Amino acid sequence: MLDSYSVAFFGILIIILTVVVQSLVAAKSKASQPDAIPGKIDSSLSHSSFVFRSNRTFANSLENITVMLGASFLAILVGANVFWTGIIIWVMAISRIIHMILYYAISTEKNPSPRSYFYLIALVANIILLGLCGWAIA
Repeated sequence: MLDSYSVAFFGILIIILTVVVQSLVAAKSKASQPDAIPGKIDSSLSHSSFVFRSNRTFANSLENITVMLGASFLAILVGANVFWTGIIIWVMAISRIIHMILYYAISTEKNPSPRSYFYLIALVANIILLGLCGWAIA
């Protein structure tokens, strides 16, 4: 049965690797600042600073990955529809990558920003995946 979820597993791997890349980018950008203090970000930084944006991108992913991984593994464990589980996980993975790229590239205080739409797509996909889990359990 688990072999049939290989597309979903690959999507989960991409989600995890995306967060690892974000952590490396955030650490490098912060450490390369003059007078960098480990574990502390200058509170005067805002969206105009790549250090701020890279750290916020990483933090945002950390805030979202728990529910994403929980829903993904729950879907697999309860035997949710293989096709839709894979598609939804890939929608989440691609949306998070686009969110990351936009957060790195666009320095804006505007809300919603273009990255907000991809955050929302991943969130809706996650909710749909939870619904798929509920359907499989019922």
